[in-house]
Amino acid sequence: MVFFEERIEISQLEKFIRRLRRESEMKDLSLLQVIMAAAVRMIATHPGVNRFVAGRRLYARNSISLSLSFKKSMSTEGAETTITPCFSPADTLPDVWRRLHDEFAASKNKEDNGTDRLAALFAHLPVFLVKWTVWLVNGLDQLGRMPKAIHRLSPFHASAFIVDNGSLGIGSVYHHLYDFGTCSVFISIGRKESTLKIDENDNIKTEKTMNIRFVVDERICDGYYFAITLRDFRRLLRHPEQLLTVPGEFPEDPQL
Repeated sequence: MVFFEERIEISQLEKFIRRLRRESEMKDLSLLQVIMAAAVRMIATHPGVNRFVAGRRLYARNSISLSLSFKKSMSTEGAETTITPCFSPADTLPDVWRRLHDEFAASKNKEDNGTDRLAALFAHLPVFLVKWTVWLVNGLDQLGRMPKAIHRLSPFHASAFIVDNGSLGIGSVYHHLYDFGTCSVFISIGRKESTLKIDENDNIKTEKTMNIRFVVDERICDGYYFAITLRDFRRLLRHPEQLLTVPGEFPEDPQL
């Protein structure tokens, strides 16, 4: 695993969000949804970060999916659930917002979803049987033989896993990649902060920023590829209007 972070200036991004709330159907557009749209675009235009390792072999994923864990109500008693929506490489910010809006609404209106029921099933098994079942499923997964029903419900088989720590008022964290599954990227979003910066005239000014931390599987691509991917991700958040249009082209994975 490789750990790195980016501090993003978000003043213009927040103005962009407020404008879209006023002028479009996205009345409840959030910073999280814009970041997820940027992540979809990042993966679509840099398919090398959508790879995964299984059975000591490198594979290219044929879909874009983002797992997100959230609480149905912001309290210590509130139930936690996970969604893993799939996206198209051509999805724009309105497309991503609409998909997430529907997923959030469906999850909050249900007591549980398929992922929750699968987790509950494992939780009710005897301890010795849980270990054996996890070992069996993980072995089948490494061989590409895991049942599709489990694969569809697993949040650990996704292009990236995202957590929004900022919504809890805390900073971002370096979250480990899971031993189970094929998720090669973990993105942690921190709270908004004020940061002092020296401008080109050596004057000190205050910027509104947000810290995002990444943990990635170093085996899926080299450092240079990660660097240009992160550079373009940062550029998308600085110029979010690019997320309103479809890119002119989608490059193929250079390893294919």
